[in-house]
Amino acid sequence: MLHNSSLDRIEAGLYVLATPIGNLRDITLRALDVLSAVDIVAAEDTRVTRHLLAHYGIEAKIVSLREHNEARQAQWLVEQIQTGCSVALVSDAGTPGISDPGAGVVRRARAAGVNVWPVPGACALTAALSVLGWERAHHFAFFGFLPARGGDRFRMLKALAIQHETFVLYEAPHRIAETLDDLIAHLAAERPAGVFRELTKKFEQVQFGTLAELRAWMEASENHRRGEFVLIVQGADEVDAGVRVDASRLLSLLTEHVPVKEAVRICAEVTGRKRNALYDLALQLKSRSTTSIESND
Repeated sequence: MLHNSSLDRIEAGLYVLATPIGNLRDITLRALDVLSAVDIVAAEDTRVTRHLLAHYGIEAKIVSLREHNEARQAQWLVEQIQTGCSVALVSDAGTPGISDPGAGVVRRARAAGVNVWPVPGACALTAALSVLGWERAHHFAFFGFLPARGGDRFRMLKALAIQHETFVLYEAPHRIAETLDDLIAHLAAERPAGVFRELTKKFEQVQFGTLAELRAWMEASENHRRGEFVLIVQGADEVDAGVRVDASRLLSLLTEHVPVKEAVRICAEVTGRKRNALYDLALQLKSRSTTSIESND
């Protein structure tokens, strides 16, 4: 597919340009015009960007701009703009600087006083929110990728437990199951959520349910754990936002001393949560405990 730019000349500056998140047709006509006209395309992965440009018959000078070289490349790109060049900044998918490299270049460009323009387009965050349909999603918070491990991850999960607004996370395939486990432990298994897998791509899937139901869905097929994920979780209600009892911790303690049914009854009275969801959580906790004991034998 060939694209002939309608722009004979383009003003010097930095163009922060959104590219498709999957389907290559999800790119704006303006974005194609800019990519055809700029002097330099700064790309997160030059191979991905070459594929996109080749699809539209666009030839361009492409340079690498990745997390490890962003500081050095940012200075060089600003110097090129100051000599009169135009630069398009792109990531592998979506908008640079939104859970992707790029913010450092924008900061350097603004500090240098050069022009910076957004060229908007596809975004996994807004794509997922648009098909959510929740009444409580008019206000939302975006947290990107959770810290991979350690104290930063623990503190973020504690903060999410009392987050009133619907919140959005991005997650990678090798961590999606662990993230759901952590959210169940800190937020409660019955919290409504949605998983959006491989948005706009061939194997796109959207699944809604409680966190516990989504975790079970994830286990049902290896294919459900492949690809890139957007995870949207409903915000905390008044019970969650006040003095909060960790339901999973309470159930773990109770089931060591009383039958599951009795543990669920007590936990429901203390936390105000639904018994069905607590019963499912209790069974999951007992299953994990049994698996852990067997693996240590």
